Amino acid sequence: MKFTFVTLFSNLVEGYFQDSILKRAIDKKILNIEYINPRDYSDNKHSKVDDTAVGGGAGMVMNPQPLFDCLDKLKKEDEEVHIVFLTPVAKPFVQNDAKRLSKKSHIAFVSGRYEGIDERVVEKYADEVFSIGDYILTGGELASLVICDAVSRNIEGVLGNSDSLSIESFETSLLEAPSFSKPKKYDALSVPSEYLKGNHSRIRSLKLALSESKTKFFRPEQLLKYRTRKSYEK
Repeated sequence: MKFTFVTLFSNLVEGYFQDSILKRAIDKKILNIEYINPRDYSDNKHSKVDDTAVGGGAGMVMNPQPLFDCLDKLKKEDEEVHIVFLTPVAKPFVQNDAKRLSKKSHIAFVSGRYEGIDERVVEKYADEVFSIGDYILTGGELASLVICDAVSRNIEGVLGNSDSLSIESFETSLLEAPSFSKPKKYDALSVPSEYLKGNHSRIRSLKLALSESKTKFFRPEQLLKYRTRKSYEK
């Protein structure tokens, strides 16, 4: 899988791939990371990539020319590239999107800055547009990394144990049950006794109950979705 980050600040992204799981995936050539700076495509003598907003408003907007040119080149080099824009005015990114996108061969993330990207760029080049939450970030780089990480975990060979994907939050609409490590008792706090008895059927039942309890507290709408789906399956 190839990921291309179209960003004015690649140094904000590069460090994330220097350690841990994604670095190992790059070393094994499962992942390939590329960076494109729109400023390199600016036809402005000062390499400007922004201008004032038409119709008024505070702040500057990334203008279309550098992005048109760099994305044109990207698509000519790889017709299969799937171009994703990150913006708070879009549908929320969810786990099913991560699983679906992991089947792509090449994804390009376009990160906005300032007050955003000229909408004509989005209209012409976006295959999908995502938001990672109802809040505003300084730029799209963090959102790009969030989606890249979530997608990468679903690519075969990236995780050491792919079975761990099946028990993660949102795979069944429920949040994942609490996890515990050794020692069995620490600072007067103990692991649930049922976890220690070796009865895997009862452990699964307890984990499901804990998962439902956590979902009810933090994400009640997810619990409703889970129960509705289960009722249809009966």
